[in-house]
Amino acid sequence: MIGCGNMGGAMLRQWIGSGVLAADAVDIVNRADRALPAGVRQTRDLPAGPLPDAVILAMKPQQLDEIATRFAERLAGVSVLISILAGVEEDALARRFRAGAVVRAMPNLPVGIGKGVVALDSSSAAPVVRDAVAALMAPLGLVEWVAPALFDAVTALAGSGPAFLYRFIDALAAAGVAQGLPADQAQRLALATVEGAGLLAAAADVGPGALADQVASPGGSTRKGLDVLDAEGALVALLTETIAASTRRNAEMAAAARG
Repeated sequence: MIGCGNMGGAMLRQWIGSGVLAADAVDIVNRADRALPAGVRQTRDLPAGPLPDAVILAMKPQQLDEIATRFAERLAGVSVLISILAGVEEDALARRFRAGAVVRAMPNLPVGIGKGVVALDSSSAAPVVRDAVAALMAPLGLVEWVAPALFDAVTALAGSGPAFLYRFIDALAAAGVAQGLPADQAQRLALATVEGAGLLAAAADVGPGALADQVASPGGSTRKGLDVLDAEGALVALLTETIAASTRRNAEMAAAARG
């Protein structure tokens, strides 16, 4: 793995914790050592010896050209190159690295507890490679293959989605504080409410909208609150613009990576 920030570290810990990867089979090339599972080798340069089974690019997207200049020749011929770089398309990666297959992956932070989402895309990977990559990602959470044209949108929805939900949790707690609740209690209530509601929605045989209607009795307090969220599609409009802004930024980064 080249680069190992928050996302790369979350993936790595879950892979090792689930037994999919052995710690002593992993080499991390990073600018500085990080707190990683015992047994993982950390270095500043590629390890000597034969090519690895796979290389994962997990540095910042802005470092792509720097990393390609340093390592592309030495990695030429690697079987699989997996990239979690936001906004960097498969063609941009293939121009810089000669690999048997290039796979884009977009995880989100809950992969660190096995409850994340990993979106995948590749036009160069054979079915056996696609299956192997999907199996590698399976311990991280939901794995979905996505059409290239939709990857920016999926990145905005699932990749950035946890940040948007964290903002919602804070806002829900702040709304409770505005009604007189102590801040720490409001935070605990908001977190527990979102956690429980999410688990229930995931297990339900009806959609979240139907669940909301089940909670909301006609003329009751929940319905009055939903009326505010639903008025003129306010909540949908807000989130639509949120996802659109993130999608546009992903497209801008992709354009920059194309050169």
